[in-house]
Amino acid sequence: METIGRLASGLAHDFNNLLTAILGQCDILLRRLPEAEPARKGIEEIRIAGERAAGLTRQLLAYSRRQVLTPQVIDLNSSVTSMVPMLRRLIGENIDLNPTLQTDLGHVEADPSQIEQVIMNLVVNARDSMPSGGRVVVETSNADLGETFAKRHVPTRPGSYVMLAVSDTGIGMDKATQARIFEPFFTTKQLGKGTGLGLATVYGIVKQSDGYIWVYSEPGMGSTFKVYLPRVDGEVSLDEASEAAPPLPGGSETVLLVEDDRRVRLLASEMLQMNGYTVLEARDGRDALDLIRRHGQRIHLLLTDVVMPEMSGRQLAKWVADIQPGIRVLYMSGYTDGVIAHHGVLDAGVAYLQKPFTADFLARKVREVLDTSAGRRPGGRTKEA
Repeated sequence: METIGRLASGLAHDFNNLLTAILGQCDILLRRLPEAEPARKGIEEIRIAGERAAGLTRQLLAYSRRQVLTPQVIDLNSSVTSMVPMLRRLIGENIDLNPTLQTDLGHVEADPSQIEQVIMNLVVNARDSMPSGGRVVVETSNADLGETFAKRHVPTRPGSYVMLAVSDTGIGMDKATQARIFEPFFTTKQLGKGTGLGLATVYGIVKQSDGYIWVYSEPGMGSTFKVYLPRVDGEVSLDEASEAAPPLPGGSETVLLVEDDRRVRLLASEMLQMNGYTVLEARDGRDALDLIRRHGQRIHLLLTDVVMPEMSGRQLAKWVADIQPGIRVLYMSGYTDGVIAHHGVLDAGVAYLQKPFTADFLARKVREVLDTSAGRRPGGRTKEA
């Protein structure tokens, strides 16, 4: 697991830079071409392929527990309920889906999108084990795990948890299959029918969320996957995604863009200019500092890569803040969370943009950072970001 994690982490940076360029150029072309343009179909297919590649990268990073998560307090019942219509379409009419949800369920702290991926992957796995149809039960409940359970399920720690279980009436698994079920690229499906990353992804997300997952199965008796996530106090975070998306924001401010990958730098510059911003481009920290001194006018936002030769984005932000007091800072990177945390960018209050990003997401993130309250130092801590 550690070896694959290091491999995935090392590849993620370069691969995410390539995907940023591919997806971004597709976005720009689709904006420029009229709806009736025949070439749009080909560009849209390229974009779909790029998104699938990005999804594959996220799956590898999820397994290796190196992806960047956005945890918040969530209600698992709400997550399951909102997914039921989609899950029913996904599993087909010959399989009965039965949600069994505890009414006074506690809350957990996790990345909502990743938890949805856990639910979907477990239900899809259940579906694939029942080619002739059957029944899937998605269950939630509070669970207090004691010392006896922890000793039988090493390395589980005793405590208060919320359990998410997905059970099926499928073909089940023998002990040999169960021993390998969470390995990446291990699959019992026919060639071309699966990547073997579905359950490996679930495992990685659960572990990165400080949880545990156990499987119970017998050949011919179906399977049950039980996920335990630590129960937390606190109010459920507001679901901003459920609100209607506002119009794509633009601006007229000046942005200093610092990126050592030429393709990404040119792409991000074009994206920003399309939204009305004045863009100053620099390939590294030294180039950026020289550019600021020559420019001699106010710069509103520093958009910088995190890991660059000679000077990191974090170091650059401190130098820039001395020259341009009050400047906002937005970091971006294709590296994984371990590298980003090492550079101090995952601290609370630090604005961060994960590659690959779309033109729309870049526009909204830049506007969000520019509109934050004044007086924040680059890299400072707040409760807002």
